[in-house]
Amino acid sequence: MKKLYDIAIVGAGAAGMTAALYALRAKKSVLLLEKLTPGGQILKTHKIDNFPATPGLSGAEFAQRLRSQVEGFSGQFSYANVVKITTDDSASAPLFRLETDDPDVSPVARSVILAPGSAERKLDLPEESRFIGHGVSYCATCDGAFFRDKSVAVYGAGNTALYSVLYLANFVKKVYLVNHSSRYKADKSLVEKARSLDNVEFLENTEITALAGAPSLKEITLKTVDSAKTSSLPVSGLFVSIGRIPDNAFLKGFVDLDSQGYIESSESCQTSRPGIFCAGDCRKKLVNQLTTAVADGAVAATQAVAFLNSQS
Repeated sequence: MKKLYDIAIVGAGAAGMTAALYALRAKKSVLLLEKLTPGGQILKTHKIDNFPATPGLSGAEFAQRLRSQVEGFSGQFSYANVVKITTDDSASAPLFRLETDDPDVSPVARSVILAPGSAERKLDLPEESRFIGHGVSYCATCDGAFFRDKSVAVYGAGNTALYSVLYLANFVKKVYLVNHSSRYKADKSLVEKARSLDNVEFLENTEITALAGAPSLKEITLKTVDSAKTSSLPVSGLFVSIGRIPDNAFLKGFVDLDSQGYIESSESCQTSRPGIFCAGDCRKKLVNQLTTAVADGAVAATQAVAFLNSQS
């Protein structure tokens, strides 16, 4: 029989690794399953300014410190993509088998914490996929350096979009912030700081309708929302920052999801299935921030430990 873990955690982002830390400190055996690199979305953050007591810390530094903590408590990582979870109710207490894209990785656990995070929301333009890696990016801190002394555009209105603008403005010639409305979800201080920069221009009530260039992006087509007037804007790069989509497709039919694909859960991070908990951007909630991700991880792990103890 494959090794049985007390808790399997799907996703090693901030929520998943925090959950692991709490579960390990409660003396539970834990396996984290991560399809990419531990850290998740925070790895793409150039500088963290809104997490308590860590001013100026980069996302990569934060992720590495958290990973080191988990490893210090003997937490185990397995690099595979979970594609399905099944349950065996024949045992005295339910057991969960996690199937992955690696046939050699299919752990069994007494409880599961779901923390798969989310994926970038795309523009859904016909030319978009062709320009990914050739001018179109979803991460300014990952790809911004390729556009030094060039003109670029950022599409979005949230904190991530404004952080991207501020980061890019340090070394590009010009940054256009394209917003489909005149309202911003970002912190007011970030918007004001971006407006104060000489090489940043705000294009409000404007949508992006087409991408052009060969072999790389050369221009984007803009359409004003009120008049439907179109124009071309020459740019070498476009950083799309219009939100994220929960990475929960593999959970359909296993736990309850809302109409947008987020996991339905209680404040205790309990899903519709006993023994299955969730944490982070994958679950339905009002605020998706680093602070709420680690808070979810702590709650989910605490509740999973209580669940396991009740089964003993």
